[in-house]
Amino acid sequence: MLTAVTCSTRDLAPGDRVVSWQRALSRTFVDVEVTVEPGRPWTGELTAERLGALQIATEEFGPGTILRGARSVTADPRTHILVRRQLEGTALLLQDGRTAELHPGSLAFHDARRPYRILLPERQRARILMVPRALLRLEERQLHALTATVVDDTGAGAAGLLLPLLDGLVDEVARATAHGREQLARTVVEILATVALEQSARPPEPALWERITASLQAQARLGDPGLTPQDIADRHAISLRYLHRLFQRHGTTVGAWVRTRRLAAAHEELARPGAAHRSIAVVAARWGFTSPAHFSRAFRETYGMSPTQWRTAAAELGPTARSGDAPGPIAPAPGLHAPLS
Repeated sequence: MLTAVTCSTRDLAPGDRVVSWQRALSRTFVDVEVTVEPGRPWTGELTAERLGALQIATEEFGPGTILRGARSVTADPRTHILVRRQLEGTALLLQDGRTAELHPGSLAFHDARRPYRILLPERQRARILMVPRALLRLEERQLHALTATVVDDTGAGAAGLLLPLLDGLVDEVARATAHGREQLARTVVEILATVALEQSARPPEPALWERITASLQAQARLGDPGLTPQDIADRHAISLRYLHRLFQRHGTTVGAWVRTRRLAAAHEELARPGAAHRSIAVVAARWGFTSPAHFSRAFRETYGMSPTQWRTAAAELGPTARSGDAPGPIAPAPGLHAPLS
């Protein structure tokens, strides 16, 4: 059976809105506390439909904060899993020491059994799905690894395929027959369980970053002039879009990061006495630069001198040039896209 709940604060007196909105969210989801900044205008709009074990709600609210603290967890025994799919605006979901920054199209799980906080810096709109934790069929350690991690369709695997399908199924629930709704609800829960299982097993983003950058440090990779972002993404089983986003979050691009490391490797090699017999062109080629002229320009932009000048200076400095006291990069060189030379 499909039951619907609606709530709006638009027609309430300003002094009554927070209490009414907090009561509506607590009744629809789990017990929470709501705060808003004094003097800033806001309204809340909530629609919720319950179909058996699955609840589908749409929330428009902000700016403000939604908090499920330790006191709320103790007072309200519900232990459902909530899934926030951001539709408009942004939200920050904090739980288990992690922060998920949600933008339109991204999704994150949060567990009603433990405290969480949702920060809404602006008015936003989100769809929230709520299911009993048992339906996800995950162990507690998996649930703990799942919360407040961003899921979207930019990564490889099930999420990229299933999230658009999930949206379509949820939109179809309201139009379907009673029998059709039950089938759709079961399918939605199965999709959530599949995405949750995959996400709980995914390495945390810091570990993924370390794994990618560590693998790129090898000469065989940096020295490959045909290396492209797509090659890197394929090697680590992620999408190209997700790879670019990962590097952007670290303040760089794939091309800039690779080229800076190539230049640093060439810079170090040119200072070694054992490499004195190698021409500048050979050193450039060893580190993935197909054009000696391009290498020389990039080297000068980064280190303030040509490769030849650096080799001469390094010979005069002796061991100092190889001890870490030699001039370092002035700034990361601009990145290229494909290939990464």
